[in-house]
Amino acid sequence: MTEDSQRNFRSVYYEKVGFRGVEEKKSLEILLKDDRLDTEKLCTFSQRFPLPSMYRALVWKVLLGILPPHHESHAKVMMYRKEQYLDVLHALKVVRFVSDATPQAEVYLRMYQLESGKLPRSPSFPLPDDEVFLAIAKAMEEMVEDSVDCYWITRRFVNQLNTKYRDSLPQLPKAFEQYLNLEDGRLLTHLRMCSAAPKLPYDLWFKRCFAGCLPESSLQRVWDKVVSGSCKILVFVAVEILLTFKIKVMALNSAEKITKFLENIPQDSSDAIVSKAIDLWHKHCGTPVHSS
Repeated sequence: MTEDSQRNFRSVYYEKVGFRGVEEKKSLEILLKDDRLDTEKLCTFSQRFPLPSMYRALVWKVLLGILPPHHESHAKVMMYRKEQYLDVLHALKVVRFVSDATPQAEVYLRMYQLESGKLPRSPSFPLPDDEVFLAIAKAMEEMVEDSVDCYWITRRFVNQLNTKYRDSLPQLPKAFEQYLNLEDGRLLTHLRMCSAAPKLPYDLWFKRCFAGCLPESSLQRVWDKVVSGSCKILVFVAVEILLTFKIKVMALNSAEKITKFLENIPQDSSDAIVSKAIDLWHKHCGTPVHSS
């Protein structure tokens, strides 16, 4: 029996006895023991498998460049990150932009604005991207317990959207229609006949990466793929939402009703939607090869 077939046999066995992901967790632990973490292999792993919750923050921090690949530097680098966090927070309190009563997500927003030179004259002057940052920060709060980690991951995640994915994100609505047409052309025709296609909640889906749409327990599996290099996963989550609620959407005959429903989808289907969306993504885009 080859090494691959042995691994596949073990994976099937573990899934049957209720230990799905045991082999994957072991593979990740091996990768994380390297003196110098291989970011390419960590990206490939994250593309193929959901990250175990106990390692998610660490892997995200490495992939987003918050931590360097070398293990021995992690403690010192995070000490500097914490000092910077506290310095910026103190500065904002001095100029009375935040107080102890300010919601944490808003604190992160003001810190981000100060560090990027975009702090408005007054807290009452919102900027166009404020709502996107706040939505992502609020979702991240539910995923990452430590406030220093949460700020840095949110900041780098948003930076990734604004730089690495800047040209790709505006193309996602077109890709969404393309893949929905492949999966269910009749459903896309219905959206077009209702004039709903251009009015779908693309900002919620793609600019906010489903923050505020999916519960965080499901959302983090999607963000594993975004952090590790694929914003296209967002397209397949949107497609799968339409396929899952096809009967409901087909029964609605106005763009406003369809959009309103899609902005507030039932939460109890989210895990299944994300699992099917990841399968759909692999089906159309292939599965990255992981070598440990």
